[in-house]
Amino acid sequence: MTVTVEYETEDRLKLPEKQIIEAVVTEALDYENCPYEAEVNVLLTDNPSIQEINREQRQIDAPTDVLSFPMIDYESPSDFSHVEEAAEDYFNPETGELLLGDIVISVDKVREQAEKYGHSQTRELAFLTAHSMLHLFGYDHMEDEERLVMERKQEEILKRLGYTR
Repeated sequence: MTVTVEYETEDRLKLPEKQIIEAVVTEALDYENCPYEAEVNVLLTDNPSIQEINREQRQIDAPTDVLSFPMIDYESPSDFSHVEEAAEDYFNPETGELLLGDIVISVDKVREQAEKYGHSQTRELAFLTAHSMLHLFGYDHMEDEERLVMERKQEEILKRLGYTR
């Protein structure tokens, strides 16, 4: 498994970010029974930068907490049955790892939301990573039923790692 964590801002969290993110990515892969070694890229940035990405990619001119850019087109969430048929599209030819996608997290939002919801920045970073991983697996929350499924899965992943409120 390859998890790349990079900062695009001088403003750093005072956490073991890479350790937290890797733990959540690993747990999410196990939880969703991903049968492959996977590659995930995580960019930690600030509100102005994530707002720019949000505007360019989603036409929403506002900062957000996390953005997910899945590399796989799923027929249903976490259905990996078709990826080997298009290996050149879904696997890194150098490592053989499944290219799950990219995650962008605002460190400003990690701080703001930890304060707002009364939990640690560690828990907020873990939550945003779990949430985004589920998007990389093809889950969404546009409908109430989908939202409830995602919320349950997020909480179960976090609970398995001891990241509770």
